[in-house]
Amino acid sequence: MPNPFEITADHPEGFAVTAARAEDIVTLGAWAHEEGWNPGLHDGGVFFATDPGGFLFGRLDGEPVTSVSVVRYGGAYGFLGFYLTRPHLRGQGYGLRTWQAGTARLAGRTVGLDGVPAQQDNYRRSGFRTCWSNARYEGTPPPDIAPPPGTTLTDARSVPFDLLAAYDRRYFPAARDTFLAAWITAPGRTALAAVGDGRLQGLAVLRACRAASRIGPLYADSPAVAAALVSAVAATAPETAVAVDVPDINPAAVRLAEELGLTPSFDTARMYKGAEPAIDRPGLYGITSLELG
Repeated sequence: MPNPFEITADHPEGFAVTAARAEDIVTLGAWAHEEGWNPGLHDGGVFFATDPGGFLFGRLDGEPVTSVSVVRYGGAYGFLGFYLTRPHLRGQGYGLRTWQAGTARLAGRTVGLDGVPAQQDNYRRSGFRTCWSNARYEGTPPPDIAPPPGTTLTDARSVPFDLLAAYDRRYFPAARDTFLAAWITAPGRTALAAVGDGRLQGLAVLRACRAASRIGPLYADSPAVAAALVSAVAATAPETAVAVDVPDINPAAVRLAEELGLTPSFDTARMYKGAEPAIDRPGLYGITSLELG
């Protein structure tokens, strides 16, 4: 059966875009590392399980040279990431062909992405618009920050999953139960929930990375809850530094990052094509992943 994403007519020398194989996800992580994105050490399996058909590779004479992820969530939302071309082949049209194959997979959906500055003009020409900016804040937060009175931090995996999934849905445009279950249980993770007054008040997941461990998602009902979560998960990091991708649509999150002694090191823009989804902005202190939203 022909691959619906294979396109060869414009590149008779042997370029084709096809769905990634499971082993290709390792390559994708290595490319992201070369770009300075600091991917998680165990992200690949979680990403691939979320939507196995959502990862495309462009191959030139059988060798992978381009990539894009176009992950579907539900029936109306999708997220685009990992848009990469090997440096020595940039500007030759291979990336564009990969982009076209990927965006075709998300046709008719609202599509989000987190774009690096160098690509944002290209994304705008494709119909995306900037809705907010993310700044990656890095550093070593203070230890032993206590949660507010009446709030307890607990292993998120001990919380009924339906409650976690409903809480996550407040901050993400679509249900993503498969992703969330894998995200909090993958190797190299610390997942803590803040519980008080009989309800969830926050969630933080730390994952080991090639450099600073990254915290995401970071949700909280208040800066005090967010600070306690950051302090607690950071204490489990294999390295001393942590990183959080902080959205500027929540000024309290930016202030908190600065108060914790973290400094900005990397910028992206959250961009959408289609209607901008409604989420609980005041509770979003750190996005989950630049790659899958």
